[in-house]
Amino acid sequence: MPGGRLTHEDRRQIAIGLAEGLGYAEIARRLGRPTSTISREVARNSAPGGYLADRAQQAAGQRAHRRRPVQATEPPADELPAESVRGFVEQFATLLVGTGLPRMPARVFVCLLTSGSGGLTSAELVRRLQVSPASVSKAIGYLEEIELVRRTRDSGRRERYVIDDNVWLRAFKADTGAHAEVAAAARHGIEIFGSGTPAGTRLGQMAQFFAWISEQMNDSGLTDAVVRDALTVLAALVHAARPLTVDDLATALDWPVRRAADALDAISRRPILADPLAVERLGRGEYAVTPRPDRLSSAQRDALIVGPRATRGTRK
Repeated sequence: MPGGRLTHEDRRQIAIGLAEGLGYAEIARRLGRPTSTISREVARNSAPGGYLADRAQQAAGQRAHRRRPVQATEPPADELPAESVRGFVEQFATLLVGTGLPRMPARVFVCLLTSGSGGLTSAELVRRLQVSPASVSKAIGYLEEIELVRRTRDSGRRERYVIDDNVWLRAFKADTGAHAEVAAAARHGIEIFGSGTPAGTRLGQMAQFFAWISEQMNDSGLTDAVVRDALTVLAALVHAARPLTVDDLATALDWPVRRAADALDAISRRPILADPLAVERLGRGEYAVTPRPDRLSSAQRDALIVGPRATRGTRK
C-alpha cells in the first residue's frame, strides 16, 4: 500500500527495476511511492553484489525486530518541552533565512518539518508560533508556490499542511531549470561580446559553472549502480593506459559485456561523470581517455607538451 512499509513484492520490483537500468524516480512512479523511499531503500540494503530483494526483506525484518518503541528512548517532537521546540525552530529558521527564504515561511516550514504527527493545521501553527492566522496563511501560500508544502485532510476533514518525503528532489528539479537558463543566457552573452574579451571570458566561466550545477542536480535516470560501474570503467581505462574495446573491459573486469556497454553509455550521456577526463570512441570499437578540452587552454597544453623543465629554463 503506497505510504506504508515496503513489502517483499515491492522490493522484488525495485530489484527488477534496477536490473533494467531504471532510475529511482521511474521505479517510485511504478510503485506509487516517493522517490526518496526508493533511494533510501537501495542505499540501506545494497551490498557489493548489488540490491537483492530477499536480502533486503530479511534485513528489514531484523531491523523491525530490534526496533524499540520511540517512547522508550526519546519523546516525539510534539511532547518535547515547548521551550526546546521553539528554540530549535527559531534557530533553524534563521539559518534558512540566510539561504533566501523569508522569515515567516521559514518558521512555518521548520515547524512542519519537526512535527511528530507528520502535519499541522493552521490553528496548531498559530498556537506554536504565537502569530496571527493571516501570517500563517500567507506563509503557507508562499511555501505551496515553491512546492515545499502541500495541503491534505485528516479523518475529521480538517485541512492540514504536510511536507512530502521527496520535497528536496522537487526543489532541486525546480532549481535545475533556472540554472540551465542562466548558463544558456551566459553563452548567448559570449556571442555578443566575443569569447576573447574580458566580458566574454567571465561569461564563459559563469556558463560553465551553472551548466555544471544543472547537470549535477538534474535527474539523469542513472542508478547508483550504473554510476559506480561508469567510474570503474573510467579507472580501468586510465590504468590500462591504452585503448580498450567493450569486450576487453568486460573480460578484464569480469563483467557481462552488456554491463560494460551500459557503463560506457552512461559516460557518453553524462560526460560530467568522467570530469576532468573524457572518454573518446576510436576506430575498431575502442575507447580511450583524454583530458577534457575545456579544462586547459591551448597555451597550457603547449607548455605541458614542451615540458616543465624546458619552460622553466626560459624564465628570467
